[in-house]
Amino acid sequence: MTKTNQNIVPHLWYDKEANEAAEFYASIFPDSKITNITTLHDTPSGDSDVVSFELWGQKFMAISAGPLFKFNPSVSFIVNFDPSREKDAREKINEVWNKLSEGGTALMPLDKYPFSERYGWIQDKYGLSWQLIFTNTEGEERPTIVPSLMFVGDKCGKAEEAINFYLSVFKNSKQGLIARYPQGMEPDKEGTIMFSDFMLENQWFAAMDSAREHKFSFNEAISFMVYCDKQKEIDYYWDKLTAVPDAEQCGWLKDKYGLSWQIVPREMNETMSKGTPEQIARVTKAFLKMKKFDLAELEKAYKG
Repeated sequence: MTKTNQNIVPHLWYDKEANEAAEFYASIFPDSKITNITTLHDTPSGDSDVVSFELWGQKFMAISAGPLFKFNPSVSFIVNFDPSREKDAREKINEVWNKLSEGGTALMPLDKYPFSERYGWIQDKYGLSWQLIFTNTEGEERPTIVPSLMFVGDKCGKAEEAINFYLSVFKNSKQGLIARYPQGMEPDKEGTIMFSDFMLENQWFAAMDSAREHKFSFNEAISFMVYCDKQKEIDYYWDKLTAVPDAEQCGWLKDKYGLSWQIVPREMNETMSKGTPEQIARVTKAFLKMKKFDLAELEKAYKG
């Protein structure tokens, strides 16, 4: 599967372990590496490390920016171990499970379930959740790592509406599988989403409703960065997605389901990885004052 430009990148917020966590994950998953580390100075959280990394070919970003947000299972990452793609998929799922289990907590033990002969849901030592699944892909192949959204509490029952909303906002998008809860799966309501996947900007996501008693919901610990090439795109996504005025800050917004997004210029990545310390400092200072990013202003700050 050739990797097109990844336009939506999961962003993980750590207190101070972003580097350590990225190294830990890169040591566990095949085809993984840290691609860049930049330190932002004088942010509201002091000096913050920003780490770009790839896990099994999927791009991620992480930041160490203080103990403001904690991971919870409302956003997790499904990892598909596909024997048609990995000849040792069965050994690999056990190995990855064992490594992620160190200091972690199993939410669903690695075992045989009606939907998979080998599946487990683990919260690792940093609090990040992973769903490992042994898949035999019939039909369309899915990527190895798929972000999964769980709609709980007052958002439970809204997964389908949210999927349709995201499909309407993002380009190159389509609906994948839909499995609904049958009767008799209380507290889950018949017809709500047991599992669904969908594509946004050529990237797969998954979603489900869960009516069980959860003490958590979406928060800023996990957000999704949407890379834009022009101000027009930044404006478009911002206008379509933002729903909580108080949450608008430094390119961040919250949508009507409480999920956090960052609408960012693609070239900011370049700036952060290739800019001089002075350029990075100027751009940081400029963007800390913004809600929605102003591309022209950021370019001006970069040039000095």
